[in-house]
Amino acid sequence: MRIQKEVWHDIPLLHVFPEGAADKKLPAVIFLHGHMSAKEHNLHYAYQLADKGLRVFLPDAHLHGEREEGQDAIQLSLRFWEIVLTSIEEIGIIHKIAQSKQLVDGEPAVAGTSMGGITTLGALTVYPWIPSAAVMMGAANYVELATAQMTQFESRGFTLPITDEERTNMLGTLAQFDGTKKLERFNKRPILFWHGEQDIIVPFGPTYNFYKQLKAAYGDAEEKLKFIREQETGHAVSRPGMLAATEWLTVNLRK
Repeated sequence: MRIQKEVWHDIPLLHVFPEGAADKKLPAVIFLHGHMSAKEHNLHYAYQLADKGLRVFLPDAHLHGEREEGQDAIQLSLRFWEIVLTSIEEIGIIHKIAQSKQLVDGEPAVAGTSMGGITTLGALTVYPWIPSAAVMMGAANYVELATAQMTQFESRGFTLPITDEERTNMLGTLAQFDGTKKLERFNKRPILFWHGEQDIIVPFGPTYNFYKQLKAAYGDAEEKLKFIREQETGHAVSRPGMLAATEWLTVNLRK
């Protein structure tokens, strides 16, 4: 396995692929990290995928990893949705560059943990080329989640640096990527969800409810959806969850 540090259109990423396959067209995955994490923290996923013969792109999200600008946890949290929307845009950039370099056999899947899973679900509403996805601890209910986050900040005594009009506009923008409002955009594509029932960072309930909505929308193609729940687990993907995600991506990219 080879790991190369690269920069694509100002996006630092780790490019991971099997030994001897630098220029071969391979099934590929764009894998997104979580909030306050960085690209290298998901190398164990990339290892499993590359070991199965896949190519993996691990980008640093806006304001994360090599793109840090010195924000503390609160400042980063206040810019959470800016980061998510930037990542959705950058998935399109990475896709275009990977195809121009002729590195991908077919189209790349998208996957991620936590913020990366949230981003993955948003990306599925705007990129019909995504063939399959794996969502670990993600959420599709952008408007509901953003509203809850703002309420939580305000209940802790923070004054949000936005006007009422800006708040309305932001929620309007997020609605365009809110999977709960765009079920038809998923178009019966294979998606695996993994979520711990004790997760207090990205709550289990709304994601499971979205899965049930999506399952109903998929109709006779419900086998293209899989939800793995772990009763005693919080906001951390277990090893079985990680292995299930990499196996799901591999199988569906090779169909």
